[in-house]
Amino acid sequence: MRDLRLPSSPGFWRSPLRGPHFTAVLGIVLLVGITVLFVTGLLSYAAYNPNLSPVNDMTPDKGILGFYLFSWPTNPHWLYRLNQGVHVTLGITLVPVLLAKLWSVVPRLFILPPARSLAHALERLSLLLLVGGALFQFTTGVLNVQLDYIFPGSFYTLHFYGAWVFFAAFVAHAALKLPTALRNLRGLRAARAEDNDLVPPSPAEPTVSRRGAFGLVGGASLLLFATSAGRSFDGPLRQTALLVPHGGPEPGSGPGGFQINKTAAYAAIGTRETAGDSWRLVVTGRGGVVRLSREELLRLPLHSAALPIACVEGWSTSDQWWRGVRLRDLAALAGYDDPGDVLVESLQQRGAFRRAALRANQVADPRSLLALDVNGEPLTLDHGYPARIIVPAAPGVLNTKWVARMTFGDL
Repeated sequence: MRDLRLPSSPGFWRSPLRGPHFTAVLGIVLLVGITVLFVTGLLSYAAYNPNLSPVNDMTPDKGILGFYLFSWPTNPHWLYRLNQGVHVTLGITLVPVLLAKLWSVVPRLFILPPARSLAHALERLSLLLLVGGALFQFTTGVLNVQLDYIFPGSFYTLHFYGAWVFFAAFVAHAALKLPTALRNLRGLRAARAEDNDLVPPSPAEPTVSRRGAFGLVGGASLLLFATSAGRSFDGPLRQTALLVPHGGPEPGSGPGGFQINKTAAYAAIGTRETAGDSWRLVVTGRGGVVRLSREELLRLPLHSAALPIACVEGWSTSDQWWRGVRLRDLAALAGYDDPGDVLVESLQQRGAFRRAALRANQVADPRSLLALDVNGEPLTLDHGYPARIIVPAAPGVLNTKWVARMTFGDL
């Protein structure tokens, strides 16, 4: 007889909540949710234009995992805002579901013998990879949203590789368990013995009903949704985002009183580098080199566009009115009537994405600007004074601030 004090003994796990139906419901929710997370994550990867490596995509040795999907579009202009808002908000909302699902299947991690058949062995292996991958992806994702970069290395690289390991295990596990989950949900016939290994042989007295447990998990998810989704909006809704750094009231008032990610102080940018007598924009292309002061840029044809800023952490602003010189006009100054790619370099000396590349379709869009003003006033230093990039539907890190140099041509 097995020692009931050991987790490998069925009698060790006595919660009456565990069972095929409880696990199946949570599994179906995660099946849909994680599929959406993977698709939106892959689209987020595409938005960085990974084929412009090693500028935008610095993932080492990615091989076929780094396949390039397509040139990221500029229409609709809120595309990245929607994609990343769904990706991050859904990920946070699913945390209670994931934890409940892991709790519901934890007895299976201790089953002896380790494998009853080849299919069972594959299921156990996929389960271990799935649990480890899920904890890694959700933990690093939440830390990134909270701007707590305590993990070693680049979040971009870690999350990229972790996503593929996790999703491969997820697909394998779903393929093995989906028929059982559907059978348990439909209740068409009794589950096989191996499908009932979550049912305790001698359950303890219930302290909450199964319906109450579902309510607890669903309520926790709704609470996380309600206290995080608002950072994708401006105004009163942002103040409901209590659990994320970019929630709460706007950082200031006036034309520049909207959210930013990194301040000028963080980037070590001051008035010495941006003063009118020292700053020049260097535009390079096959037509040579052109150096332009801010005053000279203001004398060029200026255009306006209403565009948001959206970041990988899931926060975004509503449309702001930007005014500046079209990127395609700067490309023409550099000798390109048919705009090509552009490499944009910032005055910033440290941190990621000091350099960023934009595709030809982004340069050619008439709303893509080297912005000089926002909401009717000159840019503030925190918003990128004396000049910054703003491109429709592009991730925030590609909207380079404190622009110093632009090099046009095929990258």
